[in-house]
Amino acid sequence: MSGVEFIKISAAKNMRSGVNVLAEVKTKGEKRNVNLKTGGNVDVCDAVIMDETGEMKLTLWAEDIDKVKSGDKIAITNGYINAFRGEPSITKGKFGKMEINPS
Repeated sequence: MSGVEFIKISAAKNMRSGVNVLAEVKTKGEKRNVNLKTGGNVDVCDAVIMDETGEMKLTLWAEDIDKVKSGDKIAITNGYINAFRGEPSITKGKFGKMEINPS
């Protein structure tokens, strides 16, 4: 994690890509199965992450869902923000990384 500059959630909401946040998982919703535009389907789950500046939705995909639980600290590097129904949501995307309880 050294050399990575993390930003606050309040600032991350206005970004698109290359987002680095360090936050706590406040809540984690139920897993659901969605159809992909490219065909096939995948499990997805919404969680809420927070820091001292606010909270934001975190979208977890496939194998990441079972790695994360409420109360965990997570570090997302090179994450991606998109808005669904006007609400910003962060995901690690194809090129990002997510660490659970980083030291």
